[in-house]
Amino acid sequence: MAASLLSHGMRRCSAHTCAAAVAVRRGLSSAAPPSVFIRLLLKLNRYFYDVEHIVGWNEWARTKLVRSKNTFFGYAQQRFGDNIGAAYYILTLRGSFRFAGQTEWFRPDSRGRFSYDFMSTPDAQIEEVDLSGTIINHNGLDNLVKQNKLQSLSLRGCPEVDDWFLARLHVFGESLVELDVSHCPCVTVGGLAALQNLRKLQRLDISGLSRLQSPGLVRILLEEMLPHCQVTGAEYEQGLIQPDTREPTEEDHEASANTGVRHL
Repeated sequence: MAASLLSHGMRRCSAHTCAAAVAVRRGLSSAAPPSVFIRLLLKLNRYFYDVEHIVGWNEWARTKLVRSKNTFFGYAQQRFGDNIGAAYYILTLRGSFRFAGQTEWFRPDSRGRFSYDFMSTPDAQIEEVDLSGTIINHNGLDNLVKQNKLQSLSLRGCPEVDDWFLARLHVFGESLVELDVSHCPCVTVGGLAALQNLRKLQRLDISGLSRLQSPGLVRILLEEMLPHCQVTGAEYEQGLIQPDTREPTEEDHEASANTGVRHL
């Protein structure tokens, strides 16, 4: 056990740690007090270790939060029905929704608190959902799959929405009309290709997708794949080869002259 812990600690040793350790050994081997340089290295060593520890803890805490927020609310659905269970899940994520046949939107306040008035209509299905900026992921989608009247879904800026999530949207193939996946950092062209199963999709926003190398080409492919869908957020020329607008050099003029001579 001690040997494994020592091995793990040695792997985490950074350049600053190793330099500080060498400096400490040299300082201790002499009778003189540690120099300013040695004290600085020790301070840097403690600083970088603390920062690394905090970053690791934050990542662990975020992973745990995402997992807990996207659990399947099976108990709520069994007791109150699929619609109420889905509505409760959306509100706990600080999202908002609208029932079919109603104009009122249900949404939490700035502190995440919300009214339970939505429970008065357990038979109403959800028609529009706005989960922009929330931490919904593909596991949390289990809470929404039975909403077969869902027509509009906004996932703008959702950090956990990825290609696997988009592939699971096929369950809304017969109802979804509008989809916003703009500014989702984990979405790639592979996930967008999986949207081919959304046969009734009419509007799709793909703006701000950082992993798309050629947004213009992706837009063309999506319009070919979904001919009845209006794709926004990418211009046709984005990512395509641009014409050479630089000033011609002397070598260019010589090359052009040589080409003309050969044609003559």
